[in-house]
Parts: sequence; C-alpha cells; structure tokens
Amino acid sequence: MDWLNYHHLLYFWTVVREGGVVAAGRKLRLSQPTVTGQVRALEQSLGEKLFERAGRKLVLTEVGRYVYRYADEIFTLGNELQNGLKGLPTARPRKLLVGVSEVMPKLIAHRLLEPAMRMSDEVQLICTEDRTEKLLSDLSQHALDLVLSDSPVPPASGIRAYNHLLGECGMTLFATARLAASLRRGFPKSLDGAPFLLLAEVAPSRRSLMQWLEAQGVRPRVRGEFQDSALMKAFGQAGEGVFPGPSVIEAEIRSQYDVEVVGRVDAVREHFYALTVERRLRHPAAVVISDAARTQLFRQA
Repeated sequence: MDWLNYHHLLYFWTVVREGGVVAAGRKLRLSQPTVTGQVRALEQSLGEKLFERAGRKLVLTEVGRYVYRYADEIFTLGNELQNGLKGLPTARPRKLLVGVSEVMPKLIAHRLLEPAMRMSDEVQLICTEDRTEKLLSDLSQHALDLVLSDSPVPPASGIRAYNHLLGECGMTLFATARLAASLRRGFPKSLDGAPFLLLAEVAPSRRSLMQWLEAQGVRPRVRGEFQDSALMKAFGQAGEGVFPGPSVIEAEIRSQYDVEVVGRVDAVREHFYALTVERRLRHPAAVVISDAARTQLFRQA
C-alpha cells in the first residue's frame, strides 16, 4: 500500500493558502527551492500536475483543486485536534458545496436549501451559480457535493452522475394587477398577442410552455428572454409582460414581486433535481434537502 507523504501535502496546502511559493516559504521558514521541490515530489507521487502557469502566476489545475479540498479538510481537522487537546473550542460547521443552475428559479433553490440551514449540526452552505455543463464538470471533479437543476443530466454529457428527483409542480403565469385583470377573463385564449417574458430557450420549462401555448392556438408577443429567472421577474414586476413561475412558490412570487395570477397551467410540469456522483445521497445535508423537498415543498404539488 502506498502512503501519502503528509509533509509534501502540507507544503502544497500552504502554497495555495499563502498565495505562492515565496509566501509559503516565509510561513514554513523554508527556502523557496525547498518548498518547490517538496511540491514537485508530491506531484510525482500522485502522477498528476497540481499547478500550471498563467503568466507569472501559479494556478491550480483541476486535479490540484481536488487535492486541495482534501488537504484543507485534513489540516483543518489536525488543527481542531490540537485545539481539543488544549481544551479550546473545536466545533466547526460541515460544508455543503452546491452548484445552482443559472436557469433555476432562485426562490426554488432557496426553498430547497433552507432545510439544510436548520439542521441540528450546523452546515456551512457554499453556493456557486453557473451553466449546468460547467457545474457538472465541477461535480465530476468532486469540487461540488451536488448540483440543483431543472433538468436531468444530459445523456451526451459524458459525465457519470445520477439524477435524484426532488419534486415537480405545475406552472403559474403572473403579471401586474392591471395586466393580469385584463387577461384573466378568457384565459388562455386571452394570451394571444399578450406581452410575454420568457426564460432562455435552454430552459426545459420554456419549451414545454411554448408547446402548450401552440396547442391552445395562442401566439403571445415575446418581449424579452432571460438567462436569469430573477431578472425576468423584475421586468414582470415593472409591467413589461406576463411571466411564468413554478406553482409551488406562487405565494412567494406574488408577495416578493407584487404581481397577481393570470392563470395556472397544470399540464406544464416543472421538475427539479439534485445531481450527484453518488447513486445514493450520502451527505447528511443532501439527505435532509431531499426528504424535505418530497415531504414538504412538493407534497401537494
């Protein structure tokens, strides 16, 4: 069995934390060549490059970020052990690294993640928002614990990840009180020619809504398309058009954006997933998120 050289790992960890080899050498009271040699020895033992040059700076490779995450856990625990032996406080929250797809409604993401913040064992939530493809890449490198998305892992992604359905719900259409009142009568035919605000075409809910409108013989006037659902709602709040949202957070959307319901479209279903590299959820906070979603948030959706 090959054992990891923790001295080499410590030097690598210090280089990352201090922002460079020179600063790490000062921290460790070692010469720059010594620190560099120890990091190279770690790279050789792992068979992977941990740093790459970006101009005059050293930046972590994907493998380097993966190794640093574990190194940070190892040496943080080591510091806690020393503090515990000295009778000092040692408790620290467990981290939950979550990627949120950029088209995911932020109110839904908040409702899904909120139970993790109420756990008896404190959790430190670290959220990243980006394209689903980028988040899946980070997930595959173990830089994230899970990804929240409104669609499953694309079959052509080439990334081995698992879909955990958190729940589904219908869709509600919203508008300012004046616009909603004018469109509510005769819904959904009243939507023909009405001003609409929509998410970008990559959003599954966008495609489903457009198919439903076409089936109703309705052609709305699309006034804006948005990557960010919160920005779309802000334009809707300003009276620029009708906009869709998940029915499960209907009350929150009405309250936060001061809008009214134009109509509900139960035939258009929105699905929400936790994507992980594990077949079964193992992180305690991820389990709590999944259980709360199924038994509370989407229970009657």
